[in-house]
Amino acid sequence: MMLIGEFHHSLDEKGRLTIPTKFRTVLKDQFILTRGLDHCLFAYSEETWNTLTLNLEKLPFTKKDARNFLRFFLSGATICEIDKQGRIRIPSPLADYASLNRDCVIIGVGDRMEIWQKEKWEEFLTENGQQLSEIAEGLFTPNHDV
Repeated sequence: MMLIGEFHHSLDEKGRLTIPTKFRTVLKDQFILTRGLDHCLFAYSEETWNTLTLNLEKLPFTKKDARNFLRFFLSGATICEIDKQGRIRIPSPLADYASLNRDCVIIGVGDRMEIWQKEKWEEFLTENGQQLSEIAEGLFTPNHDV
């Protein structure tokens, strides 16, 4: 099942965040949370995480970029358990990395969930909104068979 949609939730005073019900059915009772790109957090189901890490193990450790990416991505990874109220506690190093404060945006991006600070998400949309047509044009070629 694919993770899609945008949800706005707030961190409580204990650093807990409610995970949207639709995402809980995909992520199950626990999932892996880690530093993402663009200063957000990435969350993966255990099954997707296992597949991802198998691919990461194939990166050549002799290349500096590979070592640096692995350090960045894997050192922040943690298992998050969803409590009976549908919340997770975000560890402070991850919350600090993503500059999470009260207002958060949780989005589904296919095989992963992303958690953004609300202002950073709005900034991302503003900065990239004008370019999305050009980006799509560069990524997808028209199918002439249709």
